[in-house]
Amino acid sequence: MSNLWKVIPATLCLSFGSTSVVFAAFAPPTVESFASANLAQSALWLEDLDVSFMLASDGTTVVRQAVNGKEMTMKSVVYPHGVGTRGPTELNVELNGAATRFSTLVGIDDRGRHGGVLRFEIWLDKKKVAESGPMKFGDAPKVLDVALGKAKHMRLAVLTDTTDFEKWDNANFAGAFFTLKAGTTAKPVAVAAPEAPPLDIGFPTPDAPAIHGPRQVGATPGRPFLFLIPTTGKAPLTFAAVSLPEGLKLDAATGVISGAIKSPGETVVKLMAKNNIGSSTRELTIISGTNKLSQTPPMGWNSWNAWGTAVDAEKVRAAADAMVASGLAGHGFQYINIDDAWEGKRDAKGEIHSNEKFPDMKALSDYVHSKGLKLGIYSSPGPLTCGKYEGSYKHEEQDARTFAKWGVDYLKYDWCSYSEVVKDSKELPVLKKPYKIMSDALEKSGRDVVFSLCQYGMGKVWEWGKEVGGHLWRTTGDITDTWPSMMSIGFNQAGHEVHSGPGAWNDPDMLIVGKVGWGPSLHPTRLRPHEQLTHITLWSLLAAPLLIGCDMTALDKLTLDLLTNDEVLDVDQDALGKAAARLSQTPGKDGTLQVWSRPLHDGTIAVGLFNTGTGVAKVTASWKLLGLTGKQPVRDLWLRKDLGVKNNEFSANVPKHSVVFVKIGTPKAN
Repeated sequence: MSNLWKVIPATLCLSFGSTSVVFAAFAPPTVESFASANLAQSALWLEDLDVSFMLASDGTTVVRQAVNGKEMTMKSVVYPHGVGTRGPTELNVELNGAATRFSTLVGIDDRGRHGGVLRFEIWLDKKKVAESGPMKFGDAPKVLDVALGKAKHMRLAVLTDTTDFEKWDNANFAGAFFTLKAGTTAKPVAVAAPEAPPLDIGFPTPDAPAIHGPRQVGATPGRPFLFLIPTTGKAPLTFAAVSLPEGLKLDAATGVISGAIKSPGETVVKLMAKNNIGSSTRELTIISGTNKLSQTPPMGWNSWNAWGTAVDAEKVRAAADAMVASGLAGHGFQYINIDDAWEGKRDAKGEIHSNEKFPDMKALSDYVHSKGLKLGIYSSPGPLTCGKYEGSYKHEEQDARTFAKWGVDYLKYDWCSYSEVVKDSKELPVLKKPYKIMSDALEKSGRDVVFSLCQYGMGKVWEWGKEVGGHLWRTTGDITDTWPSMMSIGFNQAGHEVHSGPGAWNDPDMLIVGKVGWGPSLHPTRLRPHEQLTHITLWSLLAAPLLIGCDMTALDKLTLDLLTNDEVLDVDQDALGKAAARLSQTPGKDGTLQVWSRPLHDGTIAVGLFNTGTGVAKVTASWKLLGLTGKQPVRDLWLRKDLGVKNNEFSANVPKHSVVFVKIGTPKAN
């Protein structure tokens, strides 16, 4: 309990029906007083501010309710006023000299039970003036009450010491209000959080050719093969390839390699691209055999985070067009994936048909393939998909044959209504069964289809996803375009790296940069620029699939800068296929300072120095921590800049919610 009541004389009046309770300067409000439905004329409810500036972990903040949409209740007491959110989150308020005090009751809602431990704080002008201490479900709520004095800025924060998204909880600011100055016409105003220094990571694309993308790809002998050589440079470009496996051919004008490999084995192909300015070469290893797909994490686009169930064929065609026109295909992005809501009905023979929004799926597939790109599709092992469309239950082989007939190259298979089939059982044989059935069906279809298991990490899927034929598997629930959601999902991947490698990738969900919205109305991502930098860096270190989730026809400069840095993308696509491990995690200001490291195929290591806190912090990666000795060259991957030779350690001042991403060591000779 703050003792600031004793410093600044004030009188506070709360009304309970016809009864008024007056608190003098020496008598702070009690827990019970915050259950009032009325407020003195000289006060302002917190909920009357624009709380949309409070970005909760799942993107939700509500007024006069708990975050789950139910009445706000703690210890069985109902609070008609307040703000419900989900930690961690923060709300920034410009006080405008309008208020003398801020008072609130804080705690975890009675309908919480997510196992989170939360901490509520109040900051004035960058100084913490009140805190609740650790609070868990079932704890009695606490009063936080501060005199505002001459403070200009207030920040309310809900923090947690865990990075486990599932263990956060429903946080309440119950009965929260400002006591206004007598006679004032000004009011406190909620504002966006202060920004970190602007990013300067954009670089012009050189006119000379440069080949990018994966250094190894996999295929099955006798099945259709398609690969667009990812190349940047001024058009027109011409291409050549030396030592292509038998059965493959190159279109010298488009850079598309197609055909069907005749025999198993590994072939090192020398790729070449040239224009009237210069030329570029790069080696690509083509690995042909059984179960050799997805040698590097898939890169491409998925419709869900932008369009949700509002997707249609024209939006998919537009995404394919934009993938090429934006230059992203030239940096290695190749999949155009249709998520839920393409499905129509089954005919008398049980064959699935696309709905009216997708009048000709084969023609759409051919269109995507004509650009050297690959088409992905979506289904569920249950009777219905998440969007309540037709699933593949009891039609697995039939659907796999249809997908192959259409020319599908990628299948996202979403658990959804299968939980009803198995009565929500979480036993491992139950979790594995539907994915093994579809994997076998895809294998029988005669077409190479990358298989994405979407079941939200149940049963530690990262330990057995490859066993049932998966090439990637979701390790988490759905991501939203907020810092708490992205941060919790990304940093909670620590420990999963031992189950990742060529043909087997942990998937922490799709990217949330650019314009998103889950259809049909879109908005710019709510991640701030430095948070987006953290997002792409962390996903690259994790060897995660990079599936763009935004409107491809409305790519802004920052989104393109983030998605076209080939030094960063090379980390994600590294041929060694070893995902990063978290080497250290130490307390910082309202967050943690973390060091993640990933070994690369050329003998160097990629290192991310992360600051999840709210202020600039120095983060250090020692050579002892990284397993290095002696002097080592360091290069900043986002700035594309050599930082010189360092001895014993590398340190950087990292802005809040940001990262410094470096490559350390001397590349070994090929």
